[in-house]
Parts: sequence; structure tokens; C-alpha cells
Amino acid sequence: MTGYGRVEEGVEDKVFLIELKSLNGKQYELNLKLTPLLKPYEFSIRQLLSEKLIRGSVECTISLKQSSGGGAITINKSIAKSYFLPLQEMAGELNIQVSEYVLAALLRLPDVVVPNTEMLSPEQYGKFQQLLETAIQNITLHRRTEGAALEADLSERINTILSIQEKIAVLEPARQQRLQQELRKKITDQVGGENLDKNRFEQEIIYYIEKMDISEEQVRLKNHCQYFFSILKEAEEAKGKKLGFILQEIGREINTTGAKANDAQIQQLVVLMKDELEKAKEQILNVL
Repeated sequence: MTGYGRVEEGVEDKVFLIELKSLNGKQYELNLKLTPLLKPYEFSIRQLLSEKLIRGSVECTISLKQSSGGGAITINKSIAKSYFLPLQEMAGELNIQVSEYVLAALLRLPDVVVPNTEMLSPEQYGKFQQLLETAIQNITLHRRTEGAALEADLSERINTILSIQEKIAVLEPARQQRLQQELRKKITDQVGGENLDKNRFEQEIIYYIEKMDISEEQVRLKNHCQYFFSILKEAEEAKGKKLGFILQEIGREINTTGAKANDAQIQQLVVLMKDELEKAKEQILNVL
């Protein structure tokens, strides 16, 4: 979501400077600074930015660099004169020279300085909107460049998780055999081999092994990872939240695998998977 776009161009006799900055954010937030000339069109500008930029902390500054018309303010000369002439007349009667500081004080009197009521015509705003869309295109191009790097990084993280999963699959048969041997030994030590009901014992072994089985978690983990890749390749513009939800599901399967594993080697691999997952979660906050 990080990006920058800038346009400086004229609309007839007025030159506008448009600057757009975007930072990462879970929601869409806009900080808009407008020249008074565009205040009547503020809602339209906000709507256009919201539709195009979708997500992130956006700062948009639009300033008027040059205009052959009036500026942001206007001096009401008739009111200024109505204040100044009596003062000048009184100063003459008192034989006092009018100081240049009187002018500064005069500008602070009510209604001397008023906002400029000039505004863009609908035709001029249409031309300005084209400039704004150009700035949006510039920031979007910047975002896409960053997005390509993010896509490569996220793909690498998920592929690493899948490669670690393959190592867990290699260790799984030995883990199950070890669990059976440990369970047999514990029961034999506690009860004694001659007192065992072999049929019941085998049932308990099967129940315990099924309870500790991680094959379902591994299948779901692989499916979630493949689904992540499919969403990543979709043409849809805003997919960051959806990818975030998939990462949550991936994390759930990894955590369950770690909780059931009861194996030092697999636990170490689970830690590596969690590390890659956390890095992916940090990056997904940068995706629209």
C-alpha cells in the first residue's frame, strides 16, 4: 500500500500541485488538504480517492501554485477606506503623522480581509479531475511495483512452510512407532504383561494413536497453502484481508500439529513454520 504520486499542471490560468502519499494501514484513512478553490468539490474528490485507493493511510495535498485570478483572500478596499479615512482626518486635526503600522492594524479590522469566493466551473473541475486521476495512476504504479516484491516474498514464505511440512511427513511414521512403543512400555510397567487384556489393549493403542495423529492437520495445511497461492494469483485488486484470513487458518493447523506432535524434531520444525508464518502475516498488512 506504500506509494507516492505527484502531478503539477495547469487548468487554464491556474496551476495545481497534487501530492499523494500512501502508507500501510488495515483500513482506509484519508487526510485531505485542499486549496479553498476546491472546497465545493471536496466530497467528489474524497469519493474518487476512496474508490481508487481502497485501503491504507492516504495523505492528499492539493495546492494552487499559480493563478492569474485572485488569491485565497480578497481585501475589501471600500471597507478599508471607510476605516482609514476618518483616522487620517483625525490625524491631520491632531497634527499626527500616520504611521505605516496603521496598515497592519487596518488589515485586522472586521471584514477588511475576506475569503476569495472564486471557484472552479464544472468544466474546469472536469479538467482538474483528470489531473487527480493521473496522480492516482502514478501512486497505483508505485504500489504495483511494491506489490510484485511482496508477492514474491509471500510465495517464498508459504513454499518454505510446505517444504518444512514435507520434512514432518518423513518423520511421522517413526513418531507413530515410537508413541506405540512408549505407550506399551508404560502400561506394561504399570499393570504387568501377564495382566493385560490384549484386545482392550490394542483398542486403547489405536484410540491413543488416532488422537495424536496429525495427518488431517497436514492435509488441511497443504490445502490452505494451495488456496493461498490461488488467491494470490487472482486479478482481484483488494485481496489482503482474504489472504490474512487464510494465514489464520494456516496458523491454526500449524499450532494443532505442534500440540499433538509430542516429538522434539517435529516441534523444532513447527517453530520454523511459525517463524515463516509470522513474517508472512507482517507482510500481508502491506497488501490491499
